[in-house]
Formats: sequence, C-alpha cells, structure tokens
Amino acid sequence: MRENKHIIREVLPDSIAEEMQMEPGDEIVQVNGETIEDIFDYQYLIQDDYIEVLLKKVSGEEWLLEIEKDEEEDLGVVFENSLMDEYRSCRNHCIFCFIDQMPPGMRETLYFKDDDSRLSFLQGNYVTLTNMSDHDIDRVIRYHLSPINISFQTTNPELRCRMLNNRFAGDFSRKVRRLCDAGIEMNGQIVLCRGINDGRELERSLQDLAGYYPELKSVSVVPVGLTRFRDGLHPLEPFDRQAAEEVLAVIHRWQEKMWEEHGIHFVHASDEWYLLAEQPLPEEERYDGYLQLENGVGMLRLLEEEVRAELEKRAGDEKERSVTIATGRLAGPHIRRLTEELQKRYPRLTARVYEIRNDFFGEQITVSGLITGQDLMRQLKGRELGERLLLPCNMLRDGENVFLDDVKVEELERELGIQIQVVDTGGWDFCEAVLEENAVMTHRRRQMYEQTDCSNCRPAECGEIHAI
Repeated sequence: MRENKHIIREVLPDSIAEEMQMEPGDEIVQVNGETIEDIFDYQYLIQDDYIEVLLKKVSGEEWLLEIEKDEEEDLGVVFENSLMDEYRSCRNHCIFCFIDQMPPGMRETLYFKDDDSRLSFLQGNYVTLTNMSDHDIDRVIRYHLSPINISFQTTNPELRCRMLNNRFAGDFSRKVRRLCDAGIEMNGQIVLCRGINDGRELERSLQDLAGYYPELKSVSVVPVGLTRFRDGLHPLEPFDRQAAEEVLAVIHRWQEKMWEEHGIHFVHASDEWYLLAEQPLPEEERYDGYLQLENGVGMLRLLEEEVRAELEKRAGDEKERSVTIATGRLAGPHIRRLTEELQKRYPRLTARVYEIRNDFFGEQITVSGLITGQDLMRQLKGRELGERLLLPCNMLRDGENVFLDDVKVEELERELGIQIQVVDTGGWDFCEAVLEENAVMTHRRRQMYEQTDCSNCRPAECGEIHAI
C-alpha cells in the first residue's frame, strides 16, 4: 500500500519527539543502528533507557539523535503508515472467500484480502500461515507476538490445498509446531463448508488440533457465508437444520472429551449453528471465558447475561417510551426476548424489533454486521418506528457513520424521518439505549480497537467487519 518509509505524521505535545525537534514529514531511518522493518521492530528497539535514532529531516538532512529516557517510555510520534510496512495481501483463492462474493462498486478497502500475521496480533484478524516465512515465524517468536489467530479450515494437507487453492497450504503443521514450542498462544478457526470439510474431516481436524493444546487455546467452527454473488465460483451448499445438528453433535462430543481431559471445552460453535439447529444456546460456562467472542461465538449468550444482570439492579418505572430496534434475522428473536424482559420492569415501554432481510447480499446472509443502508431504507420506510431507531454498532465501519454500501447514518435518518442512535455492544449499552438513558445521540460506531499508527500501539480488540 505504501513504500516502506517510516514517515512521521504527527508529533505529540510535550513528548520526547517534540523535545528532539522531530516534525511531521521527518523519516525515522534507523534505531540503534538497525533498520526498522515494521512497528514491532520499532517498539522493540525503543525500549531501552538510551537509544540512538537516525532521523532524515524533510530538508534531506540526517540527524543522529542521542536520547536518554525511562525504559519503555514512548517517543510520542504517530506514523503515516500504522504498520510501518506494506500490508500483506492473501495469496490464496479460497473456495469460500467472502470477498470474492462481493458485488462491484463498493469501497475499495472492502476488496482487500489481508493475510498478515501482524494484523492477527494487532487487530485479531485470522491468518492462514501461507504468507508466513521462517523469517516471519522467527520474528513472532522473538517479539513473542501472542495470541496469533489461525484459519485452519482443515488439518488434511491435501484438502487444505484444494480449499485454499494454494499448493503450499498443506505446509502448516511445521509452523504451528514451532509456535507451540516457543510458547506462542494461538486461537483457531474452521470455516465449515458442507460436504467438504465437515463430517469425518471435521473429526480429523479437531483430533489434530487438540494435539496443539494448551498453546492453542480455542477453536471456533463457523458456517461458510454465501451471498447471491457467486457466479463462476466453487459450488457450495448452505447448511440446513439437520446438517447443523450433525455439526453440533461433533462439537459437543469434543467439548465433553476436552473437558474430561483438560477442564476446558476448547472447541466452540458460533451462534449461527444453534439458531439454525433450533437448539438453545449453551450456558455461559461452556464458553471458557468467551475466547472467541469476536468470531460470533457466545455473543448472544453474553448479551443475555449482561442484560439480565443489569435488570437485577433496576427497580423499573412507569415512564412511556417508544423505540424501534433494527437487526439481522439471526439475532432478531433473541433481541425480541430481551425487550420482553425489559417490559416486565418497564410496562409502558414499547419496543419494536424489526428483522432486516438481506436483499443486498442475499437472504442466506442473516447477520446484522452485513446489513446495508439501502436495505434499512427500503424495509423500514413507512413503518411505525416510535421516537427513536436503534441500530447495533456492528452495522457500521469502526469509528465511522458509514454502512457497507457507503450510505451514511445521517442519510438514513433523513430518509426515515427519525432520530437514529448507534448502540455499542454490551448489556448495559443495550438497556441504556432502549430506556432512553443515554443523552448523547451518537451516529458513529465507537472505535473498537486502539489505533496502531501511534508508536505506543497495543494489541487490538477487533477488526472491521464482524458477524452477529
């Protein structure tokens, strides 16, 4: 995306960088005589209490700065390129790739396929390991970047090569073993495709992945997402109720086995499987502390538990309220049950829940995170919406007010003629929004992870698009 030059975009006030007369446009060339590959080299090299920084000024002059500081004290610069390196795009052509199922004409960033182990650490992205060389593994071990999230799909090398359409995709176990031996924590994911890596192949994969425990902390199993834009792509079938029941039977069997042997459930089904199979969600204890929450595993259970805990603190009142909640068809029934729980304490609350059909991507896409502004406009226009419309934050891009189709929240608000409030995740946020206790009408999704363009970066919590 950018040349590998570490250009300063901003110097923070009252920082070491300001004191050393660093300015926007300056380039950090070396630290302690070493060339910087990316943000991890930089973070590692500036930790000492004495460092030397080779700085190239905008004028072309080179300054060698000798800096005495506290250990681990940050310099206070923000770089133009957050990773301080080019982002690594995916080399695979997976038969289930969601980006290949995107229609033309959407914003450019939605078509970028990342497969970068550094983003796995910083933002929780999943990587296939096909982009990782021995040098990359060495750096992960050197800097102890942990956890790393890995998309396995299958542990059958031949099948993995076919599913990823990459002849090198079968060479993953050696890399995983190196990470295990170095004590690098990992989480795994299996995107399940019906008739391809389910059934016996799923059994084999879970058997093999269990061998990487305890460094491999958890494995999530998620169903492939199929849009209506699949012309010319590998034929894939959606899972029905019976197929979902069979998948859950395998997962539950392995949960019991791992619990008996290690006291952890290890493998987890995303919420979609339980809704598709029309089975109740597992109790909270089965999620092992929600290790795979951002992958759609346990999001609905956690929301229910948090709402119930919040209601226990409340006495209720007789105030009239009228709100509407728009969500995906997957979460709709659960959101409706939660509003019914609220109405027991607040009997004059009117809370309508509208499940939005995904006409844009196709009706098989049922998660709220993939609902577009145009579908909201068409399906909510002319309906009774009460005083405010509440939208879950995962419909929007992080930190912004834009849906996947570039419709802005303000446009939707004008079209529907109603105030819109974007609601953050969590039971407290849900209750506060429904009960009109939040005076700030936000149109933006809260930034869900810490920006990594600051030199004082930290592990991120999540990436751009998530499911439920």
